[in-house]
Amino acid sequence: MMNNSYEWLQQNMVEKQIKARGITDKRILDAFSKVPRHMFVGPEQKPLAYEDHPLPIEHEQTISQPYIVALMTEALQLKGDDKVLEIGTGSGYQTAILAELAGHVYTIERFEKLSRSASILLGELGYDNITYRVGDGTKGWPEEAPFEGILAAAASKDIPPALMDQLAPGGKLVIPVGDLRGQQLIVASKDSNGKITRENLGGCRFLPLVGEKES
Repeated sequence: MMNNSYEWLQQNMVEKQIKARGITDKRILDAFSKVPRHMFVGPEQKPLAYEDHPLPIEHEQTISQPYIVALMTEALQLKGDDKVLEIGTGSGYQTAILAELAGHVYTIERFEKLSRSASILLGELGYDNITYRVGDGTKGWPEEAPFEGILAAAASKDIPPALMDQLAPGGKLVIPVGDLRGQQLIVASKDSNGKITRENLGGCRFLPLVGEKES
């Protein structure tokens, strides 16, 4: 349950950090109003959970800034029955937002402890439309492809070919592209003929996407 102070902070986050910056899709705003972000961080971070910046979690990873989570989610243009692939489960907060908006979420995390913690919490919160895997996110999840939406919560020097191959016609892939010196948030769309177009949503900062070659 959420006490009154968290409830106020959460609604303030939705109004001032998300809606005021142009995210107006009611389904997305409702998801951010429902998912308790303070449950996805450690005890010392809970008072900061609804502030306008990322926060540290275990394994030197982070939970992303709320607005960036909303921006990436909006870019997927989910319809409600979509099959979605998430690269980088992390705390599970983005996973929960996606699970509110999609038919089923397949989420990959390279740290087993993070994956396990997220799956336990998300189960306790009642999500039963999420499947978890520990492994190399750059390879995607080929046996469950294609996906209407793919979201990567870590930056790659370019879009991993496996992810683009696993994107369904008409689908969208959202991923930070670049390195620690500079990154751009890219939306790659695949049309019905397999043609790829890219849209740049602007600068961002994520930890690197680590695959077998980089690990």
